[in-house]
Amino acid sequence: MLFKRVLLPLLIVFALIMGYFALALRWSYSSGERAGWVQKLSHKGWICKTWEGEQALVSQPGAVAEKFLFTVHDDAVAADINRLMGKRVALHYEEKVGLPSSCFGDTRHFVTSVTEVEDISLTPGVVVRTAPASAPASTPSP
Repeated sequence: MLFKRVLLPLLIVFALIMGYFALALRWSYSSGERAGWVQKLSHKGWICKTWEGEQALVSQPGAVAEKFLFTVHDDAVAADINRLMGKRVALHYEEKVGLPSSCFGDTRHFVTSVTEVEDISLTPGVVVRTAPASAPASTPSP
């Protein structure tokens, strides 16, 4: 009797809540890429630690930079972002909606991968190619 009146409804409510979280974490409202320079990446949180970052997006030289705030759950992706800090990168993200607390992250944008960007587009049709890192020049011996 106690099971049918108390425990069964609690189990049903718990299962519905867990199903909602599973759906919200797997389903993406949107996904895309943002290119720019990562300015900040920190591991934050009292109980639920997440990587929170900030990327500067510059559309044209001299323009005010727009900030893209993002969250990273995967430590390997965070390590890749730290390795590419200071270089122009493209962050692939998925936007998640409906997550009820900041325990999942401070933002709705969850970065899933990062790639280094070789070209810098100044305006449509004008592209600056960045030179790959080369070996240091050797000095001729006398």
